[in-house]
Amino acid sequence: MTRSSVAVIRKRLFTLLMRAFATVVLLTAAFILALTFGYLAYGRTNNALYRLPAISILESYYLGHGNWDGVESAFRLMDRHPAPDFIVRWDETILLDPQNRILAEYGNRQSPRVGSLFEPNPRNILVPLHNGPTQIGTLVLLPRAAPRKIMLIGSLLYPISLISIFLALLTVLIGLLLSRRFVNPLAEVIAAAHAVSEGKLDTRVRVEGPDDLRDLSDSFNHMAAALERQERERRDFLADVAHELRTPLTILRGRLEGILDGVYPADASQITPALEETYLLERLVEDLRLLSLAESGQLHIERVPLRLGDLARRAVDLFSAQADEKNIRLEVQDLAADTLVLADAQRTGQVIANLLSNALRYAPQAGQVSLLIEPGVGEVSLSVSDNGPGVPEADLPKIFQRFWRGEKSRSRASGGAGLGLAIARQLVEAQGGRIEACNLPQGGLKITVSLPTAKQS
Repeated sequence: MTRSSVAVIRKRLFTLLMRAFATVVLLTAAFILALTFGYLAYGRTNNALYRLPAISILESYYLGHGNWDGVESAFRLMDRHPAPDFIVRWDETILLDPQNRILAEYGNRQSPRVGSLFEPNPRNILVPLHNGPTQIGTLVLLPRAAPRKIMLIGSLLYPISLISIFLALLTVLIGLLLSRRFVNPLAEVIAAAHAVSEGKLDTRVRVEGPDDLRDLSDSFNHMAAALERQERERRDFLADVAHELRTPLTILRGRLEGILDGVYPADASQITPALEETYLLERLVEDLRLLSLAESGQLHIERVPLRLGDLARRAVDLFSAQADEKNIRLEVQDLAADTLVLADAQRTGQVIANLLSNALRYAPQAGQVSLLIEPGVGEVSLSVSDNGPGVPEADLPKIFQRFWRGEKSRSRASGGAGLGLAIARQLVEAQGGRIEACNLPQGGLKITVSLPTAKQS
């Protein structure tokens, strides 16, 4: 992950954030302007924008005096407040009574037309004056006296412009703060994701920012570490498979080429070792297939109630000959004879066989391998113990890994491929159980398999 890529992403995110804020500011200003023009375009006599202070003063005057006598004093009061406070100029208005007779013309109560009926024309704007629900008169606004829209719009645009500028500056300030708090960590995660997609699995990001972004960064680091570990295990797995296949194939090829070249006679003494190597290859391939199916969850498991003691004794019978060769004593102690477990008989038997094979491999001459079955809370445990050298404590977590061997120099013929315990773990976990290993105080290794008990009918 280079600094240039982080900078590009950070710039792109910051620009996107600024665009979002600018869009909000512009939409707010446009909305306010739309409302303003809408009010101005709506029927002007009913428009609240035309209920100017002058109209309120006239209505208040009538309410206080009960008639229009002396309304000139209200005119003089309003004349002391120049436009645009009132916007209306009284020398451009006509005041009518409820019967549409002229009370004052152009702000003059002495006009010759006072007392005559007013005949409006389409260009006049009539603003009714009310005292509660009762109409007490009408104020006629001549076209040149109507509220000047340009002045009104300008008076509205001025605060809107100030507010928009303030919001724009505030947007930039907030954007800078958010850029440091949100954009920078997010940009690093995006850049790191690009680096991981290109195969740089050692990429990590700094855990910083708000809690959500910290969780995101931490989750990304865990994901990258898991991908790196899986990739390393994949490479190791391929290397181990190649190593395990190379030895029997080399032996098999050497035997067959020797027979073809006449170096070895084509008899049973030469063909039998070659055939044994094919058996080793077959078992290795079958172990790999079984392990692959178990790890991918595609292995067929048929869980039925069964007794672990029966499976353990059957496995001991199968390994008795191998134990006799090393003068190893095999014994089974069943403390859960009446307790059934819910497990697959074939796969569980294979697990016990793998554990016995591993124990017999490390048990010394005239040693001992013990199987102990005992009940627990909701489960039954089967332990296989030997009195061999045990496993260093640092290596205990590794014994269930594929192709792991305590002695790296062992060949498959003498020590196996290192798949037995890995297969055992996958088979146990596929049945809802668990498997653990520990060293015994008196020496040797103990591996314990725990399987859930079956419900008693």
